[in-house]
Amino acid sequence: MLKILPSTAEYMDFAKNINSDSNFCTPIYSSDEELFSRLLDSPKQSNKLVLGCFEGEALLGLFVLLVEEQEQYLEMLMPLSRSARAYEELWAFLKERYPGWQCDFVFNPNNRPLRRLLEQSSADFDVEQQKMLLTGEPDLSRDSRIQLYSPQFRAGYAAIHSTDVYWTAEKVLAAPERFRIILAIENNQVVGYIDITHNYEENEPFDVFVKENCRRKGYARAMLAKAIELNRPKAMVLTVNVDNAPAIALYESMGFTQVKGQNSITAHLTL
Repeated sequence: MLKILPSTAEYMDFAKNINSDSNFCTPIYSSDEELFSRLLDSPKQSNKLVLGCFEGEALLGLFVLLVEEQEQYLEMLMPLSRSARAYEELWAFLKERYPGWQCDFVFNPNNRPLRRLLEQSSADFDVEQQKMLLTGEPDLSRDSRIQLYSPQFRAGYAAIHSTDVYWTAEKVLAAPERFRIILAIENNQVVGYIDITHNYEENEPFDVFVKENCRRKGYARAMLAKAIELNRPKAMVLTVNVDNAPAIALYESMGFTQVKGQNSITAHLTL
């Protein structure tokens, strides 16, 4: 049986047990401390839904979802369960309560019960993502072509921004408390951008893009260097497609190292 949980404090041992399993840990959080902190805070937040799946008194699964009512969008943030039954009950609950909503599941690619359920539901899967952590000291030479976002570049930024993502240009611009926008400018035109968080102890780029006719000019490297400089002394992580060898090589040359056992995969579907 699924229950909406007003508190998660009594379930931290369960969460720790699941998160210690390399097949079921939540890869988007870099440490147990970060996971547990967010798990404790989630029931207090109006845009989070916290669910427990129980068999009698026994907890089978603990789930945290982002719920955006206006956009009719759900995102699975914490799928903490080894139980196929728990995922099936969660799926039935979501389909009944949020029909027609767009839902993204971000999860450990080794989580076979969840992956099997999503495959059976004809979800679309992104390429598996390799997590990388900034551990080195890259060259942060200044580049005059790289600028922080300012309103004069709003139209140019929006024109080249990815549209098939949740964090569109409009949503990023509406969340300055969360995102920093770094632009590549050529002939007073926006030719590239990085959307990167800035209000966490560990920040990450959500989107990195350079126009095709402006690639191989060092823009991506220069924007990332600017992002690293502005982010200090906080930590930085990023994710990259496991099959994108050139990007992985670029990030490694910038001081990032691959984090083993924390890959993730995202599935998209309409409920």
